[in-house]
Amino acid sequence: MGYLVHQVRLFFIALQFFTRLPIPRWVGFEPQWLQHAARYFPLVGLLVAAVAALVYYAACSLWPAPVAVLLSTAAGIYLTGAFHEDGFADMCDGFGGGMSRERVMEIMKDSRIGTYGAVGAGLLLALKCVLLSALPPASAVAALLIAHPLSRFAATSLIWQLDYARDEGKAKPMAQHMTTGEFITAGVCALAPLLAAGVLTPSAWPQLGAALLATAGATIWLGAKFVRRIGGYTGDCLGAVQQVSEVAIYLCLAAALAQ
Repeated sequence: MGYLVHQVRLFFIALQFFTRLPIPRWVGFEPQWLQHAARYFPLVGLLVAAVAALVYYAACSLWPAPVAVLLSTAAGIYLTGAFHEDGFADMCDGFGGGMSRERVMEIMKDSRIGTYGAVGAGLLLALKCVLLSALPPASAVAALLIAHPLSRFAATSLIWQLDYARDEGKAKPMAQHMTTGEFITAGVCALAPLLAAGVLTPSAWPQLGAALLATAGATIWLGAKFVRRIGGYTGDCLGAVQQVSEVAIYLCLAAALAQ
Protein backbone atom coordinates (compact mmCIF):
# COMPACT_ATOMS: atom_id res chain seq x y z
CA MET A 1 0.00 0.00 0.00
CA GLY A 2 2.84 2.35 0.88
CA TYR A 3 4.45 1.68 -2.50
CA LEU A 4 1.27 2.61 -4.38
CA VAL A 5 0.84 5.79 -2.35
CA HIS A 6 4.42 6.75 -3.18
CA GLN A 7 3.81 6.17 -6.91
CA VAL A 8 0.72 8.39 -6.75
CA ARG A 9 2.85 11.03 -5.04
CA LEU A 10 5.43 10.82 -7.82
CA PHE A 11 2.72 11.23 -10.45
CA PHE A 12 1.39 14.34 -8.71
CA ILE A 13 4.91 15.76 -8.43
CA ALA A 14 5.35 15.27 -12.20
CA LEU A 15 1.94 16.84 -12.78
CA GLN A 16 2.88 19.88 -10.73
CA PHE A 17 6.22 20.24 -12.51
CA PHE A 18 4.91 19.94 -16.07
CA THR A 19 1.48 21.62 -15.84
CA ARG A 20 -0.36 24.47 -14.12
CA LEU A 21 -2.70 22.05 -12.34
CA PRO A 22 -2.79 22.18 -8.53
CA ILE A 23 -2.11 19.01 -6.57
CA PRO A 24 -3.58 17.85 -3.22
CA ARG A 25 -1.85 19.14 -0.08
CA TRP A 26 -1.40 15.64 1.31
CA VAL A 27 1.10 14.87 -1.46
CA GLY A 28 3.78 17.00 0.20
CA PHE A 29 7.22 17.41 -1.33
CA GLU A 30 10.69 16.00 -0.91
CA PRO A 31 13.50 17.07 -3.31
CA GLN A 32 14.45 13.48 -4.09
CA TRP A 33 10.92 12.71 -5.29
CA LEU A 34 11.42 15.01 -8.25
CA GLN A 35 14.39 12.91 -9.37
CA HIS A 36 12.10 9.89 -9.75
CA ALA A 37 8.98 11.62 -11.11
CA ALA A 38 10.13 11.60 -14.76
CA ARG A 39 8.77 8.05 -15.10
CA TYR A 40 5.28 9.62 -15.15
CA PHE A 41 6.11 12.29 -17.72
CA PRO A 42 4.20 10.32 -20.43
CA LEU A 43 1.23 9.82 -18.07
CA VAL A 44 1.05 13.58 -17.58
CA GLY A 45 1.07 13.82 -21.38
CA LEU A 46 -1.90 11.47 -21.55
CA LEU A 47 -3.81 13.72 -19.16
CA VAL A 48 -2.98 16.79 -21.24
CA ALA A 49 -4.06 14.87 -24.36
CA ALA A 50 -7.36 13.91 -22.73
CA VAL A 51 -8.14 17.55 -21.96
CA ALA A 52 -7.13 18.67 -25.47
CA ALA A 53 -9.18 15.86 -27.04
CA LEU A 54 -12.22 16.75 -24.92
CA VAL A 55 -12.00 20.40 -25.97
CA TYR A 56 -11.59 19.37 -29.61
CA TYR A 57 -14.54 16.96 -29.49
CA ALA A 58 -16.83 19.51 -27.84
CA ALA A 59 -15.80 22.30 -30.19
CA CYS A 60 -16.35 20.12 -33.26
CA SER A 61 -20.06 20.07 -32.52
CA LEU A 62 -20.19 23.88 -32.79
CA TRP A 63 -17.50 24.98 -35.23
CA PRO A 64 -15.47 23.73 -38.21
CA ALA A 65 -12.49 21.45 -37.55
CA PRO A 66 -9.81 24.18 -37.84
CA VAL A 67 -11.50 26.19 -35.08
CA ALA A 68 -11.80 23.11 -32.89
CA VAL A 69 -8.11 22.33 -33.42
CA LEU A 70 -7.07 25.87 -32.49
CA LEU A 71 -9.16 25.76 -29.31
CA SER A 72 -7.79 22.32 -28.45
CA THR A 73 -4.20 23.46 -29.02
CA ALA A 74 -4.78 26.57 -26.93
CA ALA A 75 -6.18 24.43 -24.11
CA GLY A 76 -3.12 22.17 -24.14
CA ILE A 77 -0.74 25.13 -24.15
CA TYR A 78 -2.60 26.81 -21.30
CA LEU A 79 -2.57 23.61 -19.29
CA THR A 80 1.21 23.22 -19.60
CA GLY A 81 2.07 26.91 -19.49
CA ALA A 82 3.68 26.56 -22.94
CA PHE A 83 6.44 24.67 -21.11
CA HIS A 84 7.53 22.55 -24.08
CA GLU A 85 6.86 25.17 -26.75
CA ASP A 86 9.12 27.57 -24.85
CA GLY A 87 11.84 24.93 -24.75
CA PHE A 88 11.58 24.35 -28.48
CA ALA A 89 11.80 28.11 -29.18
CA ASP A 90 14.84 28.47 -26.92
CA MET A 91 16.51 25.51 -28.62
CA CYS A 92 15.90 27.07 -32.04
CA ASP A 93 17.44 30.34 -30.87
CA GLY A 94 20.42 28.68 -29.23
CA PHE A 95 21.30 26.19 -31.93
CA GLY A 96 20.43 28.62 -34.72
CA GLY A 97 22.35 31.61 -33.36
CA GLY A 98 25.21 30.11 -31.38
CA MET A 99 28.42 28.85 -32.93
CA SER A 100 30.23 27.70 -29.79
CA ARG A 101 28.91 25.56 -26.94
CA GLU A 102 29.15 28.49 -24.54
CA ARG A 103 27.21 30.80 -26.85
CA VAL A 104 24.50 28.18 -27.49
CA MET A 105 24.02 27.71 -23.74
CA GLU A 106 24.01 31.46 -23.13
CA ILE A 107 21.34 32.09 -25.76
CA MET A 108 19.11 29.26 -24.50
CA LYS A 109 19.30 30.65 -20.98
CA ASP A 110 18.10 34.08 -22.15
CA SER A 111 14.37 34.44 -21.46
CA ARG A 112 13.89 36.64 -24.52
CA ILE A 113 12.82 35.04 -27.79
CA GLY A 114 14.76 35.70 -30.99
CA THR A 115 14.05 35.34 -34.67
CA TYR A 116 14.90 31.65 -34.86
CA GLY A 117 12.68 30.89 -31.87
CA ALA A 118 9.75 32.98 -33.09
CA VAL A 119 9.83 31.55 -36.61
CA GLY A 120 10.40 27.99 -35.38
CA ALA A 121 7.60 28.07 -32.81
CA GLY A 122 5.20 29.74 -35.24
CA LEU A 123 5.84 27.20 -37.99
CA LEU A 124 5.64 24.29 -35.54
CA LEU A 125 2.28 25.39 -34.13
CA ALA A 126 0.94 26.07 -37.62
CA LEU A 127 2.03 22.61 -38.77
CA LYS A 128 0.36 20.97 -35.77
CA CYS A 129 -2.92 22.75 -36.41
CA VAL A 130 -2.92 22.09 -40.16
CA LEU A 131 -2.18 18.39 -39.70
CA LEU A 132 -4.82 17.85 -37.01
CA SER A 133 -7.37 19.79 -39.08
CA ALA A 134 -6.73 17.42 -41.99
CA LEU A 135 -7.66 14.37 -39.90
CA PRO A 136 -11.23 13.10 -39.42
CA PRO A 137 -12.50 13.89 -35.89
CA ALA A 138 -12.08 10.34 -34.55
CA SER A 139 -8.55 10.14 -35.99
CA ALA A 140 -7.63 13.57 -34.57
CA VAL A 141 -8.72 12.48 -31.08
CA ALA A 142 -6.72 9.25 -31.42
CA ALA A 143 -3.70 11.21 -32.70
CA LEU A 144 -3.76 13.48 -29.64
CA LEU A 145 -4.03 10.55 -27.23
CA ILE A 146 -1.11 8.79 -28.93
CA ALA A 147 1.19 11.72 -29.69
CA HIS A 148 1.24 13.51 -26.35
CA PRO A 149 2.40 10.59 -24.17
CA LEU A 150 4.64 9.07 -26.85
CA SER A 151 6.45 12.35 -27.55
CA ARG A 152 7.03 12.84 -23.83
CA PHE A 153 8.45 9.33 -23.65
CA ALA A 154 10.86 10.37 -26.40
CA ALA A 155 12.00 13.28 -24.24
CA THR A 156 12.35 10.95 -21.26
CA SER A 157 14.77 8.79 -23.24
CA LEU A 158 17.25 11.68 -23.20
CA ILE A 159 17.15 11.74 -19.40
CA TRP A 160 17.80 8.00 -19.39
CA GLN A 161 20.66 7.97 -21.89
CA LEU A 162 22.38 11.38 -21.98
CA ASP A 163 24.17 13.68 -19.56
CA TYR A 164 22.67 16.94 -18.35
CA ALA A 165 24.71 19.72 -19.93
CA ARG A 166 24.29 22.46 -17.32
CA ASP A 167 25.55 22.80 -13.77
CA GLU A 168 22.13 24.26 -12.89
CA GLY A 169 18.81 24.54 -14.71
CA LYS A 170 15.07 24.02 -14.52
CA ALA A 171 15.38 20.35 -15.55
CA LYS A 172 18.38 19.60 -13.31
CA PRO A 173 16.30 18.17 -10.41
CA MET A 174 14.77 15.60 -12.79
CA ALA A 175 18.03 14.87 -14.57
CA GLN A 176 20.12 13.40 -11.79
CA HIS A 177 19.50 9.76 -12.61
CA MET A 178 16.91 7.56 -14.28
CA THR A 179 17.03 3.83 -13.83
CA THR A 180 16.10 1.33 -16.51
CA GLY A 181 13.09 0.31 -14.41
CA GLU A 182 11.86 3.90 -14.31
CA PHE A 183 12.34 4.18 -18.08
CA ILE A 184 10.31 0.99 -18.60
CA THR A 185 7.52 2.45 -16.45
CA ALA A 186 7.54 5.54 -18.66
CA GLY A 187 7.40 3.30 -21.73
CA VAL A 188 4.38 1.40 -20.45
CA CYS A 189 2.54 4.68 -19.83
CA ALA A 190 3.46 5.97 -23.29
CA LEU A 191 2.77 2.86 -25.36
CA ALA A 192 -0.55 1.89 -23.75
CA PRO A 193 -2.64 4.33 -25.89
CA LEU A 194 -0.80 3.26 -29.06
CA LEU A 195 -1.40 -0.43 -28.33
CA ALA A 196 -5.05 0.28 -27.49
CA ALA A 197 -5.47 2.04 -30.84
CA GLY A 198 -3.92 -0.94 -32.63
CA VAL A 199 -6.20 -3.41 -30.85
CA LEU A 200 -9.31 -1.35 -31.58
CA THR A 201 -8.29 -0.71 -35.19
CA PRO A 202 -5.99 -3.51 -36.42
CA SER A 203 -5.76 -1.97 -39.89
CA ALA A 204 -3.98 1.04 -38.34
CA TRP A 205 -0.89 -0.95 -37.26
CA PRO A 206 1.24 0.16 -40.25
CA GLN A 207 0.49 3.84 -39.51
CA LEU A 208 1.12 3.35 -35.81
CA GLY A 209 4.40 1.57 -36.54
CA ALA A 210 5.45 4.42 -38.84
CA ALA A 211 4.62 6.93 -36.10
CA LEU A 212 6.74 4.99 -33.64
CA LEU A 213 9.66 4.88 -36.07
CA ALA A 214 9.31 8.60 -36.80
CA THR A 215 9.40 9.34 -33.08
CA ALA A 216 12.54 7.26 -32.64
CA GLY A 217 14.16 8.87 -35.67
CA ALA A 218 13.45 12.42 -34.50
CA THR A 219 14.72 11.61 -31.01
CA ILE A 220 17.95 9.99 -32.21
CA TRP A 221 18.65 12.81 -34.66
CA LEU A 222 18.08 15.56 -32.10
CA GLY A 223 19.90 13.66 -29.37
CA ALA A 224 22.97 13.29 -31.59
CA LYS A 225 22.83 17.02 -32.41
CA PHE A 226 22.63 17.93 -28.72
CA VAL A 227 25.60 15.74 -27.82
CA ARG A 228 27.66 17.11 -30.70
CA ARG A 229 26.90 20.76 -30.00
CA ILE A 230 26.67 21.00 -26.19
CA GLY A 231 27.73 17.59 -24.85
CA GLY A 232 24.30 16.54 -23.56
CA TYR A 233 20.85 17.98 -23.06
CA THR A 234 19.07 20.74 -21.18
CA GLY A 235 15.43 21.28 -20.25
CA ASP A 236 14.98 23.22 -23.50
CA CYS A 237 16.28 20.20 -25.41
CA LEU A 238 13.66 17.99 -23.72
CA GLY A 239 10.94 20.41 -24.81
CA ALA A 240 12.29 20.42 -28.36
CA VAL A 241 12.28 16.63 -28.59
CA GLN A 242 8.72 16.50 -27.29
CA GLN A 243 7.50 19.07 -29.79
CA VAL A 244 9.30 17.68 -32.84
CA SER A 245 8.27 14.11 -32.00
CA GLU A 246 4.65 15.16 -31.60
CA VAL A 247 4.64 16.77 -35.04
CA ALA A 248 6.40 13.73 -36.55
CA ILE A 249 3.57 11.52 -35.29
CA TYR A 250 0.92 13.80 -36.78
CA LEU A 251 2.82 13.85 -40.08
CA CYS A 252 2.81 10.04 -40.25
CA LEU A 253 -0.88 9.70 -39.42
CA ALA A 254 -1.92 12.44 -41.87
CA ALA A 255 0.24 10.97 -44.65
CA ALA A 256 -1.32 7.54 -44.15
CA LEU A 257 -4.85 8.90 -44.44
CA ALA A 258 -3.91 10.86 -47.58
CA GLN A 259 -3.02 7.66 -49.45
